[in-house]
Amino acid sequence: MYRILRAGNRGRNCIAKWRHFGRDCTTSTVSKEALDRYHPGVTLHGYQVERVEEVPELYLTAIKLSHLQTGAEHLHIARDDSNNVFSVGFRTTPMDDTGVSHILEHTVLCGSHRYPCRDPFFKMLNRSLSTFMNAWTASDYTMYPFSTQNGKDFQNLLSVYLDAVFFPNLDKLDFLQEGWRLEHGATEDRASPITFKGVVFNEMKGAMSSAAQLYAVGCQNRLLPSHTYSYNSGGDPIAILDLTHQQLKDFHASHYHPSNARFFTYGDQPLDAHLQLINESALEHFQRIDSDTDIPDETVWTEKRSAAITCPPDTMAPDPDKQTTVSVSYLLPRITKVDESFEVSLLASLLISGPTSPFYEALLDANIGSDYSPVCGYDGSTRDASFSIGLQGIHQDDEERVRGIIQETLNKVVREGFEADRIEAVLHSVELAQRHQSTTFGIQIISSLMPMWNQDGDPISSLQLDRLVASFKRKLAENPRYLQDLVQRYFIDNNHQLWLEMSPDSEYTPKQEKEEAAKLEERLRELTNDDKEQVYQTGLQLADAQNQEADISCLPTVTISDIDPKTKRTVIKTENLSGSYVQLHEQPTNGVTYFRGVSPLGALDTDLLLYLPLFCNIVTQMGTDESNFREFAKQEELKTGGLSVSPHIVQNASSTDAYELGIVLGSHCLDRKLDDMMNLWQQIFNSVTLSDHDRLSTLIRMEASDLSNSVAFMGHAFAMRGAASAVSTVGKLSELTGGITQVNLMKQIAELEDLSEVISKLQRLSSLVLNRTDMRFCLNASPESMSAAVNALGQFIDQLPGAPASSKPSLDSAQAFITDEEFNPTSSQKHFRIPFPVNYVSMATTAVPYKHGDFPKLMVLARLLSSKFLHKEIREKGGAYGSGASIGTDGTFKFYSYRDPHSMDTLEVFRRSLSWMQSGGFTAHDLDEAKFAVFSNVDSPIAPGSKGVSTFLNGVTDDDRQTQRDRLFKVSSHDITDTADRYLGERWYSSYLIGPENDATKQGGWTLQE
Repeated sequence: MYRILRAGNRGRNCIAKWRHFGRDCTTSTVSKEALDRYHPGVTLHGYQVERVEEVPELYLTAIKLSHLQTGAEHLHIARDDSNNVFSVGFRTTPMDDTGVSHILEHTVLCGSHRYPCRDPFFKMLNRSLSTFMNAWTASDYTMYPFSTQNGKDFQNLLSVYLDAVFFPNLDKLDFLQEGWRLEHGATEDRASPITFKGVVFNEMKGAMSSAAQLYAVGCQNRLLPSHTYSYNSGGDPIAILDLTHQQLKDFHASHYHPSNARFFTYGDQPLDAHLQLINESALEHFQRIDSDTDIPDETVWTEKRSAAITCPPDTMAPDPDKQTTVSVSYLLPRITKVDESFEVSLLASLLISGPTSPFYEALLDANIGSDYSPVCGYDGSTRDASFSIGLQGIHQDDEERVRGIIQETLNKVVREGFEADRIEAVLHSVELAQRHQSTTFGIQIISSLMPMWNQDGDPISSLQLDRLVASFKRKLAENPRYLQDLVQRYFIDNNHQLWLEMSPDSEYTPKQEKEEAAKLEERLRELTNDDKEQVYQTGLQLADAQNQEADISCLPTVTISDIDPKTKRTVIKTENLSGSYVQLHEQPTNGVTYFRGVSPLGALDTDLLLYLPLFCNIVTQMGTDESNFREFAKQEELKTGGLSVSPHIVQNASSTDAYELGIVLGSHCLDRKLDDMMNLWQQIFNSVTLSDHDRLSTLIRMEASDLSNSVAFMGHAFAMRGAASAVSTVGKLSELTGGITQVNLMKQIAELEDLSEVISKLQRLSSLVLNRTDMRFCLNASPESMSAAVNALGQFIDQLPGAPASSKPSLDSAQAFITDEEFNPTSSQKHFRIPFPVNYVSMATTAVPYKHGDFPKLMVLARLLSSKFLHKEIREKGGAYGSGASIGTDGTFKFYSYRDPHSMDTLEVFRRSLSWMQSGGFTAHDLDEAKFAVFSNVDSPIAPGSKGVSTFLNGVTDDDRQTQRDRLFKVSSHDITDTADRYLGERWYSSYLIGPENDATKQGGWTLQE
């Protein structure tokens, strides 16, 4: 996986690094034991302990070690968390655009000395109970993390990961599959044209078709031009075609060495066992070397620079004449300077986060553009940090105006500073984030630490949030103009600043296609007859390797007996407050109270339903009679972790014909601020303002921009919604509110000058859902705080408009399911044409609700198809970046592909799934592996603030889950083939394609959309 785009959209992620460091527990037994056991200077398993520090605010002990023989660094976080994490990362510094570090990341996972089978990484997805498995390539490092709650599984995965990165086979055929190759279009047909193929090649064609990604890469390349950052670490599609297999192997030899490695372990498992396995499996086989991967200091500019780049036109843009993006980026201090990085990240949040920030008021409220530029806010992902600010969706003639606004806004901040409430709000967000609990804390912490640690920074110092906050407050007390001085130093007086403009070019995509065609023609001219024969034979060899049934007996695995037969239950208490159903979950929430509410709508005309997502997006951002939107946003930041409203579309767990439609509310706050949080919700319900035309226009443009940009990154999700919409009632509703229909609607609304009709519809929705009539509520809080939380909720309910339709003594009575008598599933084929170089393909058929006896069988069937058939046919052979099958809670069974060079061929693969199942394409062990993967998903950890919430939202109880769990254990091979016959045979099928012009869809039978 490739990562570079780090856009702090609207500034909400400026201090995300420190927000990840949340407190996930209220005890620290493991941390205390580690503090007592390990001391600097102690040696064990080839390592020496260098530093041991307790971080009480995060209930952890950090232990820093070094490997004596190789110099490898190791950070262990001892913490009372059963979701244990491992990661190994390498500083990778490519000096060209061939994507060598990215393709190497893929190829090392394709087989190793101890585990020589094809794709052990993907095979382990089905032989593990992991809660996370992945790998990714950043601009200057590559890392391989996993997490699991099972001790045996941890050791298994650790063994596979270590062998993969340090002793990979790096087979030529794997390089050709994952990177790039010349091959006949039809592998076995010599007469078919030779073309370029490859997984990463297609992945990057898809990635670099996104204007946002192009802007991010272009900005980094030009702001940091001296060394590795001037290249695209993911690979430029055309440059990828210059990479050789030998260059790949050389890069591994120079970069994937323990002397260039940083190991990370986290959780409640003992450190000694980890160190022993790492040493014996890998490190003791190496000697220390000089890895020579240091990144030199960036040459600081003495003059400001400007640059211009182009991108494909956005066919979904509301105004085709407003597609220019402009921003300025400033080089900041090195990310290893932890205190400065923390302070600048706070400063960035003050500058751009929320409606009360200076740049929000100056840029977004001015309605010049659609949103902040794709690269926006503080970026600590490179050796030298940066800050960017700008606008997208502007007219090219407004570029100078935007530049002037940015300069004047900075000057104004230096003159006037920030309000004390704004500073308090940002610090409050840090405190709340410390307490807010996450199930992926370990993964989040290494993801946040790795960029700085990779540059030889001190990872432990970044964890010491109390010290960082105290230091910042002290400096501010000593110098009230401290933040203004930072603005002067880092922005106004900083000549290392890049002004970047991106404008659309109607010839951009044709130029890319011509460049690829010219490259292909050049390569073909160079081929001798012997070379062409070699291309043909190599294609056959790769196809043969892909078709062979891999011997995976060498791989470690968990067994069915390792899976707990019992569902982990949550104690749920219920109350009736003033006639409303209330669900209570007492949990160790660490001083934070979590609130949810559902307001059902009942049946809704499609015309009004289409506006529900917009209503949810804007209702907490428009202000109220008591507070304008800026004042409301300030209080929201000061008192809560944010107020969210989203569409609620849930299928009845017993019937595909019934569903609940409405909105779901969500928020959390420190216990001491609960009354303030509920007061904000009360304002929304009693006096929300929806008629501010200018404010609404700003929010509409932002939402339209977000939706448009999301298609390139989440095209498979849009295709799946499109396919499901023809075969399921809930699928239809989900597409209308979150599919291509919604993208096009927001485009149309953003084009309107007069929003009076839109406002009228929003007001109608407000009158329907912002009342207590059929509402139900849910609280997650600690036992000692629950009584106060219930009292606050009771007072809130009593002040809501309306009255309960009837008393709701149970969840069954509180849910408001309805049916759509007019809906009938139909066969459908739709093609949403968009000028992408790759496709997103999906096919769906009707299935069953959650409580149905076939649901567990379909879960296992989906996993079997994904891992044993679709992965091989669509990813390995077809070159798509991803593929799979899934059974959803919308009553559908869906197939999908992601960044796929094919379309019709992929649909044919989907159709062949039944014949593959009927041919006996899986074994009893394959069946067990599919169950492992399903249980891994079913048993994903749930944070205390979210326990019991799924029952509240969809009505599925722990007893229901236990019933399905028991059925899941019992799924047999006969069940799978029988289920495949019944659900993948002659049924209603719907296909949905998102991608470029396609001759096949013009031949009839397809509905073409644009």
